[in-house]
Amino acid sequence: MKILGIDIGGSALKGAPVNTHTGELLAERHRIETPTLLTPKEMAAAVQEIARHFKWRGPIGIGFPGVIQGGVAKTAANLDKDFIDLNLEKLFHEATGCRVAVINDADAAGMAEMKFGAGKGHLGTVLLLTLGTGVGSALFYGGVLYPNSELGHLPMSGHSAEKKVAASARKTKDLSWSDWAGTLDKYLRILEKILWPELIILGGGISAKSDKFFKFLKTRAPVVPAQLLNEAGIVGAALRGFKR
Repeated sequence: MKILGIDIGGSALKGAPVNTHTGELLAERHRIETPTLLTPKEMAAAVQEIARHFKWRGPIGIGFPGVIQGGVAKTAANLDKDFIDLNLEKLFHEATGCRVAVINDADAAGMAEMKFGAGKGHLGTVLLLTLGTGVGSALFYGGVLYPNSELGHLPMSGHSAEKKVAASARKTKDLSWSDWAGTLDKYLRILEKILWPELIILGGGISAKSDKFFKFLKTRAPVVPAQLLNEAGIVGAALRGFKR
């Protein structure tokens, strides 16, 4: 089935039609930069622009960086706070005229990796982390998702972990790969003590540079880069739209 997948991130929206049977993108991604925080109305207009770019009239799946319950955003850590308690499925449906399903963005990326990527066929406990503007998490057991885990907000030294281990933190603080990875390793070890994952998948654009920092990670569980890289969020969002 063909579904339009849209991945809303802290710095951009990306979308493309997806073949949900193969995970293949059916067209080149369309990207809209968001250097400033968008209001819900502005975000709806950006989603509408992506749909128009592809002349899309079918189902749409959208990954959103926050807790999603019943199509309603319960958090929006790196976005405009007016999204909180807003029915996103209604907002984006009214903007596009299409049937819309919304899912946490990291959960979307995890679904894609479990079906088509690094977690395919793994029935144990799998933890996926997306390292970008913030840190998203997706937790699976037996191939089943535990939604909205939000482990990026686990406290570390009095702050949300994502403030220290997100890819953006490395750039903002001008950290070397080894210094940043050392903090990331401490974070992963905390998660291991709590969850005992059998596989850890690291996603986000930075996963393409795994050769620069994986060597500094000393976790018990194997750590692997996401195979779908920046396409995971789009593919997973489309899978959510398919299951609507």
